[in-house]
Amino acid sequence: MGLMRWIMGMLLLLVVLGGCTKEKPAPRSIGEGQPAVDITLRDLAGQEVKLSDLRGKVVLLNFWATWCPPCRAEIPSMAKLNQLMAGKPYQMLAVSIDDQGKPAVETFFQQQGVTLPTYLDPEQKIAKVYGVTGVPETFIIDKQGVIQKKVIGGMDWSSPEVVSYLEGLARP
Repeated sequence: MGLMRWIMGMLLLLVVLGGCTKEKPAPRSIGEGQPAVDITLRDLAGQEVKLSDLRGKVVLLNFWATWCPPCRAEIPSMAKLNQLMAGKPYQMLAVSIDDQGKPAVETFFQQQGVTLPTYLDPEQKIAKVYGVTGVPETFIIDKQGVIQKKVIGGMDWSSPEVVSYLEGLARP
């Protein structure tokens, strides 16, 4: 019971403190109710995906880094969410802003024993387009390409409430 209380306290502290910051790009006003800016990302294998090509799917666009404690804490729930949403019109785009790019991400996933559909933004060009000021920062984009939620800081992405919300967005 004591350990669980400590874990819950730490998670609350992470949420209250927000995310990790590395450098503060010039903020832009990209937020809820606005169309998502079309971006092209490259995954760990070098394959490109364009956000506009994912229209018709709910997209969870998450900016994170391996060195960020709140990011590291939410990764297992993101992996579980990805499993729970398999087969639905849904796509996760986990965008790493690690300077070391692919080697840092692959080492992290090997150590953690998890994988996510991960894309690289080591120069933080995409993060700047979205006005990201710290990590983790997440944008939930509906099937029409409109940002429905912007979440600053870490959270449990596999909670029943989150899954239900995303499933609702994914319905025809």
